[in-house]
Amino acid sequence: MTGIPTLTDGAALARNRTRAREGLLQELARDEVEDRLAMVNRRFTAAAVVTGFPEIWRGLAGDAVLCPEAEVLELAPGAHDLVIHALGLHWANDPLGQLIQCRRALKPDGLLLCATLGGRTLQELRAALAEAETRLTGGLSPRVAPMAGIRDLGGLLQRAGFALPVADSVLQTLSYPSPRALMHDLRAMGEGNALHLRPRHTTRRAIFTEAERLYRAQHAGVDGRVPASIEMIVLSGWAPEASQPRPLRPGSATTRLADALGTSETPMPIDPAD
Repeated sequence: MTGIPTLTDGAALARNRTRAREGLLQELARDEVEDRLAMVNRRFTAAAVVTGFPEIWRGLAGDAVLCPEAEVLELAPGAHDLVIHALGLHWANDPLGQLIQCRRALKPDGLLLCATLGGRTLQELRAALAEAETRLTGGLSPRVAPMAGIRDLGGLLQRAGFALPVADSVLQTLSYPSPRALMHDLRAMGEGNALHLRPRHTTRRAIFTEAERLYRAQHAGVDGRVPASIEMIVLSGWAPEASQPRPLRPGSATTRLADALGTSETPMPIDPAD
């Protein structure tokens, strides 16, 4: 962890997880993971799930080992044919390190499935809170965890050494009677503010009042309810193994695309200025 900035207060995150009473986001993540497992023509016999919500993820992939969320994961090297990282990567101080640990825990040709929240998650709430605090205080405090985009997360899979990496995104919209109800629900789901640099003093009520006004003004529907965007990104990759398919080297093709498509090839015009 040397040289890696501290994003998350681990003790605060653990408290939030312990106090959680609502599992909607975790259930949505489990649904996405189950959908992808159903498309894999393989029976996994030595699975592990990295999760802060073992009661929600228990029973997935047979008798999967339930591994607590931590900076150093309790996963034995080469012990698993499937590792599921269950909706905790967005809180990790070292997300690349988490993926590397998962890869090392896999047997050759073992599968990683990682569900995490993406950068479009809570975009409405982020904007309203930021605008309200800036207007009233002239500054900005960290209140919502930063979440990576799909391209950055796909890049982490490659850097972690996974073969055949894939990253896909599902954007869902939840509906709430008010922004305050959304914030209350986030705390109930264990997703309250656990950032290391979060404000440690009580936030002025006026900031939340203004944020709620802005949120409603910009996003409320005709029924008065407000949307909350949730971007679920699922990463998949395989521990390298000699029999896996590999991409051809550039320039090694023996058949032209035009021939395969049954059409003629038109050379690109050359610009005299080049």
